[in-house]
Amino acid sequence: MATLAVKKDVPHAVSVFIDEDTLTVELEDGRTVSVPIAWYPRLLHASKEERANWRLIGKGHGIHWENVDEDISVESILTGKPSGESQASLKKWLENRNK
Repeated sequence: MATLAVKKDVPHAVSVFIDEDTLTVELEDGRTVSVPIAWYPRLLHASKEERANWRLIGKGHGIHWENVDEDISVESILTGKPSGESQASLKKWLENRNK
């Protein structure tokens, strides 16, 4: 029996909105996807100004926050994959941030 591999194109992000609880991404195909900001601890600990300082990367395949060194792919948002950062890494980042 033959197996058919289906290639799924991930739509590009066109805009990002972020508040105290939610990261919302508007996609080029018209969808709007929202996920809890708690999925991304660096954004959770970021200030409002730091959260607002984002840019699209990879022609909209991802989002980058310079001030908190966070990158999130559109694919991970669509598949419901939260940050994979370890607790040790986050702890080190928080300690350096508070210096």
